Amino acid sequence: MSILLTLISLFLSWTIKNYIFNHHPPKNRPPSPPKLPLIGNLHQLSALTHRSLQTLGAEHGPVMLLHFGSRPVLVVQSAGAAAQIIKDHDLVFSDKPHTSSTRRFLYELKDVLIAPYGEYWRKLKGICVLQLLSNKRVQSFRFIREEETDLLLEEIGSCCLSETAVNLSQLFDLHSNSVVSRAAFGRRFGEGGSGRRFTVVFRELVELMGDVQIGEFVPWLWWISRVNV
Repeated sequence: MSILLTLISLFLSWTIKNYIFNHHPPKNRPPSPPKLPLIGNLHQLSALTHRSLQTLGAEHGPVMLLHFGSRPVLVVQSAGAAAQIIKDHDLVFSDKPHTSSTRRFLYELKDVLIAPYGEYWRKLKGICVLQLLSNKRVQSFRFIREEETDLLLEEIGSCCLSETAVNLSQLFDLHSNSVVSRAAFGRRFGEGGSGRRFTVVFRELVELMGDVQIGEFVPWLWWISRVNV
């Protein structure tokens, strides 16, 4: 009975808030498709999220506002609008969205890819630009890129001569990882039979980092995430 009363109270609170919000909408908001209580626009997304967003964008425009539960999400599908965001309003959008998974795997947001904008991030960026990605440093590894490209083409040619299927995704992964591995550690990726194992672990890491908890979209359902853990 108490659970039912709680749900009814939450629904009434959402209805009243939504009524007030719709009658006094903030100015300059992008168009947004109708949303449902609690889940927002999550019901309009399929397993092929990019196609769902394309369909919604065709109806509501290249810049639209969605709600994933209670979290507002700005969707940009226009090159012009994206250029304005990146070039003209980069400081406004400089902070990257993060989840509990990315926080755990990326050292409490200490990684340069996900760190919030500030003094710490600017120092990391300076190190990357001046030390790791300077023109001199990039050119010093040119021979590695050329050698790995030759090996990639040889592998593709060998598969063609033997009339076997070519898994380009796997070959490109091996190529890029080998370039980084040789530049960072001085050895080719996959030597010693660890390449395949590393690829599996890396893909699992990416999948886990892309995982989200229901409580991140619907805060009052955080307890479900705790039970699952």
